[in-house]
Amino acid sequence: MIRFKRLALPFALPFALAAQSTTLLAGSAQEQSRGLVEDSRWSLLNRSVLDHREYQHGARNNAARNAYKPRNERSGNAQEWGYGLMGSLQSGFTQGLVGVGVDAHAYAAWQLDSGGGRAGKARLLGLDNDGHPKDQFGRGGAALKLRASSTTLSYGEQRVKTPVFSSSDSRLLPETATGFYLNSQEFAGFKILGGHFNESTDRNASSHDQGFVVNYSNARQGNNFDLAGLVFDGIEGLSTSLYSARYEDNWRQHYLGSTYSHDLGLDQTLTLNLNLYRTLDTGQAWSGTIDNTTWSLLSSYRNGAHTFSLGYQKVDGDTPFDYVTRGAIYLTNAMQLSDFNAPHEQSWQARYDLGMQAFGWPGLVLSAAYVRGSNIDGRHVDPAGGYAYLGYGAGGKHWERDLEARYVVQSGPAKDLALSLRHNLHRGNTAQAELDTEQIRLAVEYPLNGRF
Repeated sequence: MIRFKRLALPFALPFALAAQSTTLLAGSAQEQSRGLVEDSRWSLLNRSVLDHREYQHGARNNAARNAYKPRNERSGNAQEWGYGLMGSLQSGFTQGLVGVGVDAHAYAAWQLDSGGGRAGKARLLGLDNDGHPKDQFGRGGAALKLRASSTTLSYGEQRVKTPVFSSSDSRLLPETATGFYLNSQEFAGFKILGGHFNESTDRNASSHDQGFVVNYSNARQGNNFDLAGLVFDGIEGLSTSLYSARYEDNWRQHYLGSTYSHDLGLDQTLTLNLNLYRTLDTGQAWSGTIDNTTWSLLSSYRNGAHTFSLGYQKVDGDTPFDYVTRGAIYLTNAMQLSDFNAPHEQSWQARYDLGMQAFGWPGLVLSAAYVRGSNIDGRHVDPAGGYAYLGYGAGGKHWERDLEARYVVQSGPAKDLALSLRHNLHRGNTAQAELDTEQIRLAVEYPLNGRF
């Protein structure tokens, strides 16, 4: 018996810790509902973004919408400048066993500067059928939501945030998706997520009938995307998530992610972040044969105002790592101009962040990152699949340098006003698929929010 207990203890301990954190919540979210209007919230975000890119060494602003021009007439410059206004309303839930509510949004954007030869690559502005930027574009939508206990089911157009399907908000307007989404938090420390979607809407789109936003494959699109996930954060400093997803007739994808943060004392913190994706073709395999494992690990050490990070990322497969929606890439080396996700690519990142509060500038953060990728070999991409057009060769390598200064006003009438200035530079050889680009991006945001 003694020997059995000694052997069993190491295996039983994780389950015991999990059991302690899977107790039912004392009061469910629905029991605490004050009413449809009483728990309602609204927000209004003002955002202006200027994106300027210089394409060098023979590269051109060859976004698909600019293909109507002969290649020798395309500019080496891309520039888009716009203003976006994003209004959102999140209602509370009616009281009772099953609560009913609605979330709604309306987005609008205006062109401040661009042109047919310069628009398309930054994806800030909506484009007409000739590839020229629209003076104004927008869209709106809503989702009906039901809640029982601490489980919410919503249907309609909405924003989703998971590692396998995620609404990006990195341009002028955010991305949205249409379908069902389930979020259950019945147990402390555990979250269960599920979704079924039939389309996603890109950040510069004004219509909702364009299918899914797929980042690299140019193959025939699937009609549905399904996901299921489990998130556990019941142990202090540790968060782990598991997801499985299926992009109909293209691929199925599994994800494991974990973040661990440890307080070292004396204002020092050590953080580790692991992300792993496993992707295999499924159904009709319209994107071709896929057998891809991609993972990344980032370690960060913070000492007061200084944070030093070192990351590594590896792609194991004859196809690039691909994903549906613009934000569903939780990899360490997915940077501003490149995802460093080519076939068989390995990449390293070094990063430094400096919080200027310690030097009398609260709200100001300066960041610098450098990533180098190598060992790209795309010679074995399925010639009948969705990635052959990318033209990968053997011995591909490239690098990117990102610099950013971000300031958030801390008090006064302009409190929460945020300004971000970025300078990004990418260079590579011809065996990889990214363009030689220099980018300057200036973004200004001012949020307003409140309750009814």
